[in-house]
Amino acid sequence: MKPLRNKHTTRGLSLIEITLVIGLMLALASIITYSVSAMTDWQKGRDASEKLKAVYIAQKSYMADHPSKVASSFTSSELIPYLPNRPGAMPSANSLEDQSLELNFAVMPPQFFLGGAKYDPSDSPTDSLWDVGSL
Repeated sequence: MKPLRNKHTTRGLSLIEITLVIGLMLALASIITYSVSAMTDWQKGRDASEKLKAVYIAQKSYMADHPSKVASSFTSSELIPYLPNRPGAMPSANSLEDQSLELNFAVMPPQFFLGGAKYDPSDSPTDSLWDVGSL
């Protein structure tokens, strides 16, 4: 004997189910987009910190060889040979908004500047992002 089928049974998804699935997909997409954006900003900060640490190490190495020299009189040509991996030029970085930052290596530790002001969007001198932090 065949089981009885309801004539009104339909197969597929209802409008409510489709709406919920689309809403869930949009929510996940926005979370992923936010996470990637935050990760990109963190990566820029980490790269800037690595560059500042390299300059700081070059400053300290240079001062070990020239103890009578003061940081305010450093020139890039004096520090470049002391940089790790000897890149041939002073390192550079961009802000979170992709503006070119100016490196001030005449102070210890070195700092990045934008428009004459110290650039550190993290607002923390010890987080190791955008500054030498605590070594």
